[in-house]
Amino acid sequence: MNLLEELSAGIILADGAMGTMLHARGIGFDKCFDELNLTNPAAVAEIHREYIEAGAQLIITNTFGANRFKLSKHGLGDHVLQINRAGVELAKRVVAASFRDGLIAGDVGPLGVRIAPFGRVKPEEARAAFGEQIQALTDAGADLIVIETMSDLYEIQEAIKAAKQTCTLPVVASVTFTRDDRTLLGDNPAKVAQTLANAGADVIGVNCSGGPSQLLRILKQMKHAVGNETRHYFWVKPNAGWPEQVGGRIMYPADPDYFGEYAVSLREAGANIVGGCCGTTPQHIFAMRKALNAAPAISISDSSSLPDDEVFSDEADQPTQLAQKLASGKFCVSVEMDPPRGLSTHKLLAGASLLYDSGADVINVADSPMARMRMSAWAVCDVVQRKIGVETTLHFPTRGRNLLRVQGDLLAAHAIGLRNIFVVMGDPTSIGDYPEAMDNYDLVPSGLIKLIKQGFNTGVDHSGTSIGQPTNFFVGAALNLCPQDLDTEVKNLHRKIKAGADFFITQPVYRHTDGQSVMEAYEAKHGKLDKPILAGILPLVSAKHANFLHNEVPGIFIPESARKRIEAAGENGAKVGVELAVELIEQIKGWARGVYIMPQFHRFDMVAEIIEAVK
Repeated sequence: MNLLEELSAGIILADGAMGTMLHARGIGFDKCFDELNLTNPAAVAEIHREYIEAGAQLIITNTFGANRFKLSKHGLGDHVLQINRAGVELAKRVVAASFRDGLIAGDVGPLGVRIAPFGRVKPEEARAAFGEQIQALTDAGADLIVIETMSDLYEIQEAIKAAKQTCTLPVVASVTFTRDDRTLLGDNPAKVAQTLANAGADVIGVNCSGGPSQLLRILKQMKHAVGNETRHYFWVKPNAGWPEQVGGRIMYPADPDYFGEYAVSLREAGANIVGGCCGTTPQHIFAMRKALNAAPAISISDSSSLPDDEVFSDEADQPTQLAQKLASGKFCVSVEMDPPRGLSTHKLLAGASLLYDSGADVINVADSPMARMRMSAWAVCDVVQRKIGVETTLHFPTRGRNLLRVQGDLLAAHAIGLRNIFVVMGDPTSIGDYPEAMDNYDLVPSGLIKLIKQGFNTGVDHSGTSIGQPTNFFVGAALNLCPQDLDTEVKNLHRKIKAGADFFITQPVYRHTDGQSVMEAYEAKHGKLDKPILAGILPLVSAKHANFLHNEVPGIFIPESARKRIEAAGENGAKVGVELAVELIEQIKGWARGVYIMPQFHRFDMVAEIIEAVK
């Protein structure tokens, strides 16, 4: 079989994941998977066989990390030739034994080191390492070379050069993207496609990244970028969705049927080779094979171009998960968590994991609550999103920040993947650990909202200078439903909406009628309030707690019936607190689009009960 001839005839189905399949068989991620070609070829061969039986026409060798740099970390730097040769020969034997036609793709992954200008490895050194591996794959009989899961355009260009200098085989060059449809170095799909085409790749690819939906969007951008003047082939291998941590295990949410549906969409969008990456299994490939076989034929010309309105914009223009859920009408649950006072995040992550497993949609991370010294909220959001897999909302106080710091902090938040921002004034330092600390600020909350929504989200800073790529912040603001000064609250609410606030989070409420006067007053002056509101829910844990909040915290009114009920419960006060919270949430679903639950005394177990009850 010849790759380019086969592509001219129709779409090719490639195989799925190798690494996660090996891991599922009990092989740790700390092991050298490539060495298994020599030490446990049966395990690798079995996976190849399952993909062929599922309908794959293209099998990728188990040589993703078989370059000198990566192998040296396992003490195998002198085994490049043997491991790559064994990988190709193993795949060829399995294909031959299947009595089916199949292409063998020699797999080449990143070197695992940074090359200049972002690292110390010189381009010619990188090219030599790639050339060594590609030569071994070619000599062993590979039908094509696949350079995949690359995030550095400098590196992949060296790999393509090495392939072109070393062999005459067709070359697939495939890049991976982050959640914002950019590479780790910030390049968008259009630039990636143009760079790969100019470098001489025979097939332009995207793999890994997120699920089929994201890669379909990226494929359309890539095709649009290179145009139709010259024939370009495209390779798409998505993950089975973004990985999630469930019960201590890494799980991928996209099931085989979902992949089958997208196989046809990818083909219609112009993909010439489709398959699966991390988290996919032979079942995913079988579903893709079945769907492609059942789909009506499509000519090459049908998929060679796409109208401009079919080209999706960057992920920077895509809503956050919270935004999507609120827009769809889903009742959302957000839970507040305070950063730790010290270095350890173990308890925080344990709590976040419990809340996520219980059904929380987003974790809000407070910033120096009560003006007390705690770990950076930025770091906590980052850790929670990476290790637990749940989206977060960063509290962003204006107090204590000048314009320089505000804007720098916004760029930092976006850079580490934080998109939901809750803008607040922040607690005065006079009530906290360091009353003598600086308490100045350049912006009030409505000013910061305007800076974000009308500045950063359009690609400019406060001075009007371009920041390059627009941000995609989904911005929340505070709302007091029981204000002492109703006119002032309505005025502030309107100011925040004009500035661009996307949603509102309220102070704790204990009556389903709380806020009625605010919303009626706002509607009388400015029309109906059309922004989603997350109603604050602060669960009561005891009669003492209830009395304190009712008598000493401004703006909080707890009905006498609720106080009497929790007092009568005695030691079971927390249980009644859960019941009261659940009852209240059911009552406010008529006007609230979700709730913002504030755990007291780290009682995450109570919050989990509430979430499970209302969901």
